[in-house]
Amino acid sequence: MNSAVFTTPIPQSTAQLLTTAPRCPQPNTMVGNTPVLWVGEPFAGPGHGFWAKLEGCNPGGMKDRPALHMVERAKARGDLAPGARIVESTSGTLGLGLALAGIVHHHPVTLVTDPGLAAYGADVDVVTEPHPSGGWQQARRDRVRELLAAEPGSWCPDQYTNPDNVDAYQSLALELLAQLGRVDVLVCSVGTGGHSAGIARMLRSFCPELKLVGVDTVGSTIFGQPAQPRLMRGLGSSIYPDNVDYSAFDEVHWVAPHEAVWSCRTLAATHHASGGWSVGAVALAAGWMARTNNPDARIAAVFPDGPQRYFDTVYNDEFCAAHGLLDVDPPTEPQTIAHPAARVVQSWTRCTGVVDPTEARP
Repeated sequence: MNSAVFTTPIPQSTAQLLTTAPRCPQPNTMVGNTPVLWVGEPFAGPGHGFWAKLEGCNPGGMKDRPALHMVERAKARGDLAPGARIVESTSGTLGLGLALAGIVHHHPVTLVTDPGLAAYGADVDVVTEPHPSGGWQQARRDRVRELLAAEPGSWCPDQYTNPDNVDAYQSLALELLAQLGRVDVLVCSVGTGGHSAGIARMLRSFCPELKLVGVDTVGSTIFGQPAQPRLMRGLGSSIYPDNVDYSAFDEVHWVAPHEAVWSCRTLAATHHASGGWSVGAVALAAGWMARTNNPDARIAAVFPDGPQRYFDTVYNDEFCAAHGLLDVDPPTEPQTIAHPAARVVQSWTRCTGVVDPTEARP
């Protein structure tokens, strides 16, 4: 008679099965301690790859961390009174985090954003026209100011300028150190600038030679390109967020929507882990960094969210076909420019001459 050989103990009861998973007494205790996944081919060649920090394993994504931290710090300082309304502009992920913080700390939340967040208990206020020069982000921020003025005592975390947004990512950096031992290259998408600044700052106190690679979208103004209509959400900006630490970056990559779609779908098909626009763009740049660095280089890439909120865009064939995002050759390497203002980029492009575009403005 053949007998199976088991190399791990078999749980003997339902109770024993239950103890193998963490128990969370309230929703905020589900945040943090996210896994890292090795990503190799086809993003990197044989023997090369990078570690992806899967922040989509948080209840709402990576920005659960700063949402909770900013609310907790504001309460501790007395800036946010008990039960006061929280009002913020967000393209999505921070909104999920603030909805979570509102549930945990008992605050009503109003999000100036798209209507998909209403299911999480927040009031949603939708702007219908972009600002003439600042685009949708400035239009949302203007509406936030109106709502704050209409409800005395309400509070806005202002993720673009709030230093607590940066400090909130110390925990993520420490998790990476515990998981990987060291980090030589960190690849982050850039929107508000919070997680790239916060993670890099903490990592460099342990790994002073760390190289920071920022990933932006074509059409974003953050790193000195002119503003253009942007299809991708979750990274990029039509304003200059104060939390972007330009001096911390060693290089920046701009990625186009069709390239991010290829990357997202390839991740899903080869590694069963994917996400939205930011994840696709970051994976593309991180794979190239892995291919062009020594195999011993320890490369970490932050995947801000999972795929759930993108089934009507990134993973929807009709949407992608309508925007010309399918049936294109997979990208292999970026073009290179010497200065962010050298030309207007329309596809994957990198630049090692990172400058602060705000210094040239009056």
